[in-house]
Amino acid sequence: MNGGQVNLDRRPVLRGIDLSVEAGEAVAVLGANGSGKSTLIRALLGLVPLSGGETFLYDRPPARFREWWRIGYVPQRLSVGGGVPTTIREVVASGRIARQRRLRLTGAADREATDRALAAVGLAHRASDPVQALSGGQQQRVLIARALAGEPDTFVMDEPTAGVDSESQLLLAETLSTLVARGKTVLLVAHELGPLEPLITRAVVLRDGHVCHDGPPPQAVGTHALPGHDHVHPHAEEEPVSPLDWRPAS
Repeated sequence: MNGGQVNLDRRPVLRGIDLSVEAGEAVAVLGANGSGKSTLIRALLGLVPLSGGETFLYDRPPARFREWWRIGYVPQRLSVGGGVPTTIREVVASGRIARQRRLRLTGAADREATDRALAAVGLAHRASDPVQALSGGQQQRVLIARALAGEPDTFVMDEPTAGVDSESQLLLAETLSTLVARGKTVLLVAHELGPLEPLITRAVVLRDGHVCHDGPPPQAVGTHALPGHDHVHPHAEEEPVSPLDWRPAS
């Protein structure tokens, strides 16, 4: 992103953001409530229109980007509408859609990737359960599994540990550490890193829509030494997020 600006309801949320994430990095976007963290993530993906500046996904603007299989996006919440029961496996398997050609039936590779993703978040034993019966934290694990199933190059996660129990956080940290070791890229929003802290290679801290720190992660400089990183509640909401689940443009 170069000179990124976003206004929501005529209010400036992001102001002149310059941010580049390189392959193999594990970057955490940190900051107090309302600092613009979630808006930044969504603007990078083209889900929120820029009021100024530009953003690119693998050297292409979002409107021209077609290789959506390369990006696994984990939003803040799962949206299941229409009153139609949906199983955990079906939601996780939908992460394979961007890799499938039109009219191609689900194959062995798709089923194996779905199984691995379910196991990685500890939900293999509940694959046939309706996702509507899960708690908020468990639904967040389903979203993470959906991204894992797609086997992307880059994982973009908006508060992946919000409402998730400590055991699941440790499981996620282990999974992401393995992915980073394999050269995958991770960009995540967090209030507090917790078990994810050791894998983070770079911290970007926002204050009032500006980047006030871009460099060593908290464990290298001390969390409270980062400018603008005031104490916040770990699961508080910031900018309003559409309840509609994101789908890549065709």
